Amino acid sequence: MDPKRKQMIVSGLCKHFSVEPEPFLGGVGETDIKKLYSNVLNSSGKEVSAPKEEVFQWLEFVEGLPLDSTACFPALEQLNGELVTKSVLLGKGLTPSGADIAVFSALHSSVRGLPDSDKKKVPHVMRWVNYIQNREELSELFGPIPVEEPEFDFEVLRSAPKLEADSNAKNVAPGQGSKTVDKSETQQSNKKNESQKKASKEKEASQEKKKPAETAATDKDKELSVSLLNIQVGLIRKAWKHPSADSLLVEEIDVGEGKVRQVVSGLAKFCSPDDLTNRLVVLITNVKPGKLRDVLSEGLVLCASNEDHTVVEPLLPPEGAKPGERVSFSGIEGKPEEVLNPKKKQLEKITPNLFTDEKGVATYKGIPFMTSAGPCSSKIPKATIK
Repeated sequence: MDPKRKQMIVSGLCKHFSVEPEPFLGGVGETDIKKLYSNVLNSSGKEVSAPKEEVFQWLEFVEGLPLDSTACFPALEQLNGELVTKSVLLGKGLTPSGADIAVFSALHSSVRGLPDSDKKKVPHVMRWVNYIQNREELSELFGPIPVEEPEFDFEVLRSAPKLEADSNAKNVAPGQGSKTVDKSETQQSNKKNESQKKASKEKEASQEKKKPAETAATDKDKELSVSLLNIQVGLIRKAWKHPSADSLLVEEIDVGEGKVRQVVSGLAKFCSPDDLTNRLVVLITNVKPGKLRDVLSEGLVLCASNEDHTVVEPLLPPEGAKPGERVSFSGIEGKPEEVLNPKKKQLEKITPNLFTDEKGVATYKGIPFMTSAGPCSSKIPKATIK
């Protein structure tokens, strides 16, 4: 299975089962997806209603999915048929199971890339996708999948009294038609006026509520701003292989503190220790320190990755950038958190907005990562950054 897809599945399962993902992501490329599911479930200590054998059947379905959106469409049609009479793949009532999370995470990039014409061909899949991404808050983790939802037409309600009046008119006795129609028209007019008054009051109430709602949205944007992250330029002084994980490297990074920080990164398959030594990098220094495979990590090196996760490289600050200087974003002010709170999932909510543009410039929502010497960049254009 594609390593990036496997990472997305594990990240989704960890969020679903309320487990920190770091211990499982390090060796994700070397572990079977069924084993990873079992490890995450066991780590959560939760009991689930969906039998493991049935979950494994869906994991086998996931393992056979093509990466390309077009090639994946037959599988979506199969899934659409499965969901005709179901709200979720497995589980009781409306409660999603690990199978729902795994399939959603695996299909996320394929469904997100579907043209609207194809989305309309699999309406049950889109209904399920919209439910899962909102119910499990996975849109915050992977980015939202646009789903076109039907809008409620209030004009239909306003015309309903007229339809009722017309119906009554058709059923009146012979010789009474003229009188009944007049009465119906009067009732219709009265009801229409009442409906318009009610709509006007609702509109006024809505406008009164709009300001606090907008304020709440603004506060939420501030809460999730990139300014919460302390992103700094660092110089790797030394790097070596992790003693117990083939996919991990350990680096000692100078960020201008008078001492080096030790950071563990999943870069062993993409870079050698020699490649990283004496190299400038960009890292988040206010993540909560923790151990990865028994080795302390005090930061997160930000890397660019292509779509299928076959090419990964640390972001490159420009020549002349100083170790320790903080990366800034034009128009975005704010003081970083002293230490990010893992329970608030701040990092997971911000990183979907980090990517390189068509020229390889690293950006947050299109705003460049700036240093005193210029923007940070990567050789990989239109890459995700994590």
